[in-house]
Amino acid sequence: MSGSLSVVAFEGELNSIVKEYLDFGGFDKTLQDFERECEQKGKPIADLDVKSKSNQKLIGIQNELMKRFHEGKRNKYFTLWNESLPVTVRDGDSVSQKLEFYLNIYFAVYPIRFAKGQDEGEKAMQGFKQYLETRGSTLSQTTEFLPFYALPFVPSPTSHPSYKELFSDTWLKDLEVRLEKFLTLALKSTPQPKLFELYQINQLQQQLVECERKTMSYIKRHNKVQADYHNLIGVTADLVDAMEATLQGKPITPEKLQTLCSRLFSTQFHQSVDLTRPGTAGDVLRASIAPQHDDKFAYKTLDYEKVKHDMAHSTDRNKALLLQALRWRLTQSAPHLRDPVMTAFVQNDLLGCATPGEHRDVVLSLLTAPLEILRQSASRMFNAFASMSAGRTYLAQNQDLFKGLMDNLRSEDKDSITREMILGALQKLSLRRNLQTAMIDKGVIEWLVKVLEDNDSLSDYTLEYSVALLMNLCLRTAGTDFNSPRATNQTLKVLSDLLGHENQEIRPYVNGALYSILAIPTIREEAKAMGMEEILRCFIKEDQPDMNRQIEFIIKQLNSTESVDEYESDDEEDEEDEEDQDAMESDLDKDEILKPEGDELSGEPLLAGGYLTRGANSARARRGQQKDFDGMNEPLRRPVTPSHRRLQDPSRKSQPRFP
Repeated sequence: MSGSLSVVAFEGELNSIVKEYLDFGGFDKTLQDFERECEQKGKPIADLDVKSKSNQKLIGIQNELMKRFHEGKRNKYFTLWNESLPVTVRDGDSVSQKLEFYLNIYFAVYPIRFAKGQDEGEKAMQGFKQYLETRGSTLSQTTEFLPFYALPFVPSPTSHPSYKELFSDTWLKDLEVRLEKFLTLALKSTPQPKLFELYQINQLQQQLVECERKTMSYIKRHNKVQADYHNLIGVTADLVDAMEATLQGKPITPEKLQTLCSRLFSTQFHQSVDLTRPGTAGDVLRASIAPQHDDKFAYKTLDYEKVKHDMAHSTDRNKALLLQALRWRLTQSAPHLRDPVMTAFVQNDLLGCATPGEHRDVVLSLLTAPLEILRQSASRMFNAFASMSAGRTYLAQNQDLFKGLMDNLRSEDKDSITREMILGALQKLSLRRNLQTAMIDKGVIEWLVKVLEDNDSLSDYTLEYSVALLMNLCLRTAGTDFNSPRATNQTLKVLSDLLGHENQEIRPYVNGALYSILAIPTIREEAKAMGMEEILRCFIKEDQPDMNRQIEFIIKQLNSTESVDEYESDDEEDEEDEEDQDAMESDLDKDEILKPEGDELSGEPLLAGGYLTRGANSARARRGQQKDFDGMNEPLRRPVTPSHRRLQDPSRKSQPRFP
């Protein structure tokens, strides 16, 4: 009974909290319905605490700010704004800074919106320009505000596609609501609803639990590191003693060295090491910590008929494990072993690219299989093939490949590992001119532009390879032949947004794509109309001479008067221009979710257990593979792919080719 009474007493306070929140949020109709239903059901609503009554002085300041907002009095508004808001809020709160930027935009277009005359309009725009050069400069690298830095230089913003929204009633109403809510919270003219406090308390409690969990994890890690440290000190002392004994003519026994190594590598040293053979202690230590690569497996010939049979007829999980094991022959073997491995794959038409038929259809169907681990294994395999010049030559023989790859991309509704791998493969294949044409025909550019519109949600891998692929396709005249003004505007907007992205690795590709598409006169005119030159000049910085040079070339291209005919020679070149480098990136094996379960085998043990040929064919096949591969190293030149740029020199920025 007492429990029931306590619930009833507490219910009144809960209802008052709900009422307070609905009132604060402006849910007037919902509030009326709530009060009426409480009354009908006899539910109590406790009186609000005295502290919840509004501060009349602060409400007066808020009302005055809103009045000056509606009257368009910029100077008086910001004088009161600066007097009323704490410096910590004005300069340290990102919401406040962004709102202040939009308020300056509002006052800049106020005379135009309400027809106050040309003089007033010029004066307001001059004030906005001054703001951009002072307080507004802190947001010059923010993608959201980048287009507005060109607003003072646009003669007719009401008809400009980037600024038309500023003159709509919807934009004005939204800004007004945001301003009123911000002032209420910042000035604390109306206390924050208690529901907010309860939510924050709950969030803090969750954070506390998470922090305690992390603390325990760190304590365990600390204890382990500390134990390893003490063990290392002990082993070091014994090694020094052994060294001193050796200098005195007392050789260390193999058993003693074995014991020391076992202590030093207690978690890794699982196999016996022959310490009776000639060698040094360093050999033993290196052997104990070296990655366990068994090179003899990499050269053993596979029964490719059985491999291809199981790729088609085994269970989906077994197919995924088989593809993984085959890929690891390329990605996890020593560099000098990859060439013969790739040659063997190509000679035996592993992916069905050389010969149309059932096996080709089977392999392509793996890209859109229902099981995620199978799609992922297949996409990783294609990316691994595309990472080598010989692999790109082989994949290019499959005329149906791009349809399969694009079907996979369109079926992946999120930024997944599978999509990353397909994008990586497409980007590497786009180094070939004939493959660029096929991609353009399949609508790859349109798909890329759509994906890059929401670039903040993309992984670094997807972002870099998407932009690099877009640049390679835009280098072709066919790639810059957009079929509608809307597509042109959309592409320009995406590229201008990417200029301000925090990932600096993509800048050379963005610059290269812009330079290429601005060769087309119609695109140049569209770019000028959206204030592209002013946007570009915002990114000229003193400490980046190479990047500044690229931007100057782009601006020169923007202001060029040459006709499109002068840029069409690239479609008439006979020679293929491709980068003749292999780049087997570590990302090909990243975030593997496919692990063997139970008595399943994976990697080389899987291949050795059921897919090796018998007899002496191995040696003969290996000799043939090496001989055939030696004839494949043809010089190819094209813009470098992201992985190759990182492998060449992580500190070097790859530059698009400008005149």
